[in-house]
Amino acid sequence: MNITASMVKDLREKTGAGMMDCKKALAECEADLEKAIDWLRQKGLSKAAKRADRATSEGVIAEWMSEDGKSAVMVEVKCETDFVARGDKFREFADAVVRKIADVRPAALEDAGLQDMLNETIAATGENVTLGRFVRIDVDGAGLVGAYVHANGKIASMVEVKCDSDAVAASEGVRECAKNVAMQIAAANPLALDASCLDPALMEREREVYRQKAREEGKPENIIDKIAEGAVKKYCKEVCLLEQPYIRDDKQSIADLLKATGKAAGGAVSLGRFFRIQLGAE
Repeated sequence: MNITASMVKDLREKTGAGMMDCKKALAECEADLEKAIDWLRQKGLSKAAKRADRATSEGVIAEWMSEDGKSAVMVEVKCETDFVARGDKFREFADAVVRKIADVRPAALEDAGLQDMLNETIAATGENVTLGRFVRIDVDGAGLVGAYVHANGKIASMVEVKCDSDAVAASEGVRECAKNVAMQIAAANPLALDASCLDPALMEREREVYRQKAREEGKPENIIDKIAEGAVKKYCKEVCLLEQPYIRDDKQSIADLLKATGKAAGGAVSLGRFFRIQLGAE
């Protein structure tokens, strides 16, 4: 069976499918062009190629967590309309995607072996479906991952919670705290864990903005730096997770919450990495 370049080209022109998919179709169908066309249609590959340039602005963020709470994955799964995004078929696909990523542990989505599932979903929903960003947290040592998905499925977050013993990590209070901190991240969208993690250039830019603002307001030159530092401290309380007021009790910060949670659990509790994905946002 000899599959020539011209045969592949002809099949691509008739179906709009990718080159490798056309080669595979011809191989499966013993170089029979019409059978190869039907094979591509059955797999949803022909339709997938024709829909590939259609915008995907709706969808969901799918999340998975291991039974021991030490590993978690979230991935952005996008489609064209909210109608499809709310459908059972699309939600089942999103769940299958995040589970596959959890099992395969790919460095990139292209390495996860998701193309057949993706093409089948495109064929079933009649819409272009794409995969966006994905992130994973694996906790080394004592600790767990806190995770949260907003009710509409369009915002999700997760955070690494570190503990000084497995007993502390297993306590109900620490587990509840982990979930609430993830909810904080989803709601308040922090940029960094604390001020030391912020880009120094960004901090200096903020200082300069407030210096110039103070000058324009006619403030004395000898207090301008003090005013700028005060403004930067206020900025850090807004964008640094540990300094943010806790959304469930704004009289305490997230750092205060962690301290109180650790004390109640009989150990130390701290935070590591955190991620937040909002559908369609950078």
